[in-house]
Amino acid sequence: MKKKFRLENLGCANCAAKMEDRINKLDGVESVSINFMTTRMIIEADKEKMPTIIQEAEKIIKKLEPDTKLTKA
Repeated sequence: MKKKFRLENLGCANCAAKMEDRINKLDGVESVSINFMTTRMIIEADKEKMPTIIQEAEKIIKKLEPDTKLTKA
């Protein structure tokens, strides 16, 4: 299953790379791609685990960049 998101107020390319790395390590994630220039994130993951993965991804994003909001693209 593939889900697309927009990362509003993403201000740091290095932070985006850290987010991508940490989200990639979550259980059930097949791949994650964050494009800093377009502020888009695409997660490919197990359909059953997707709600949990999204919650965990939001926590990771908030920890690294507190002002960044995850919204559906």
